[in-house]
Amino acid sequence: MTTVLVAGAAGYLGRYVVQELNRHRYRVRAFVRNPEKLGRPGQGMAPAISAIVDEVFPGDATRPDTLTGLCDGVDVVFSSMGRSRSERNPTWEQIDHLGNRNILEQARRAKVSKFVYVSVFRPEEMKESDVVSAHEAFVNDLKESGMDYAIVRPNAYFSDMAQFLDLARHGHLFWLGDGKNRINPIHGADLAKVCVEAIEGREREINAGGPEMFTFSSLFELAFRAVGKKPHITFLPLWLGEGALGLLRLLNPELAGSAAFFVEVSKMDNGAPAFGSLRLEDYFRTVLSTSNHEA
Repeated sequence: MTTVLVAGAAGYLGRYVVQELNRHRYRVRAFVRNPEKLGRPGQGMAPAISAIVDEVFPGDATRPDTLTGLCDGVDVVFSSMGRSRSERNPTWEQIDHLGNRNILEQARRAKVSKFVYVSVFRPEEMKESDVVSAHEAFVNDLKESGMDYAIVRPNAYFSDMAQFLDLARHGHLFWLGDGKNRINPIHGADLAKVCVEAIEGREREINAGGPEMFTFSSLFELAFRAVGKKPHITFLPLWLGEGALGLLRLLNPELAGSAAFFVEVSKMDNGAPAFGSLRLEDYFRTVLSTSNHEA
C-alpha cells in the first residue's frame, strides 16, 4: 500500500485531501502541530478526519529537531502546509518556505519518490506579496531538489469566499477596482481530487479553479442574495489601494507584505481551468444554515 505524508492535514484543503486519499485506498500519515484538531471540523466546514488517518506524526515544521523520521517509509509527500492568515508568528517565510524546505530535506533523506505542493495561481502577477514570495521560494527549492514533483495552483478556495458573506451581512461591501475581473473559486473536495490526480499523474504544474466563472461583481451579488439583502457595493479606484499599500510599507512592512496579496488579486484576472462540480451558491447556503443553527 502506498503511503502518503500529508503536511497541513488539519488545514482546509489538507482535510479533503486526506479524505480523498482514503477513498483511493492510500495509507495516510498526517503531519500536524496539534493532533487534537483532526478530531474536530476545520475551517470552512472541512471535515474531521481523525477516524480515517492511519498514522499521526506530531511536529513543528519550523523546528527540524521535531522532524526526525517524518518521511521514513513514505512514498509520496503532499503539502498544503502554510501559515494561517490569523497567525501573527512565525512569518510566511518561516512556515511556507523554510518549514516546507525542512520537510523536503526529510523527504530527500528518506528517498521519497514524489513531492506534491500547493502554491498560488499566477504568482508572476503578485511579486510584491510576502505570501506569494514564500510559496514560490519553496517551489524553486523543490524544482532544484532533483525529486519528482508536481505543483498545484488553485486560484481561490470556497472557504475564502465565506468572508464575503460576513461583509454582506453587515450590509455593505468595499472592493478595489471595477469588479469586472473574473474568478472561479474551487471547493476543497473538488481540489482534493485534482491533488490526488497530481500524485498519480505526470503533469508538473496544474492551474485549477472551480466549475463556475464569476466576475467579482457577480460574486458579491451572490453573497448578498444568499443573506437576503440588497447589494450595496462600493468599488474603489485601484490607485487608492496602491497608495494605501505604499504608506503601509513605511509604517508596517510585514502587514504590507500580506496586504499586497489582496491588492494584486483585485487587479488581475483570476480565471483558471475548471475542475469539479460543486457550486458556490450551495456552499453559501450550507455555511449560512450551519451558522444559523449554531446561533
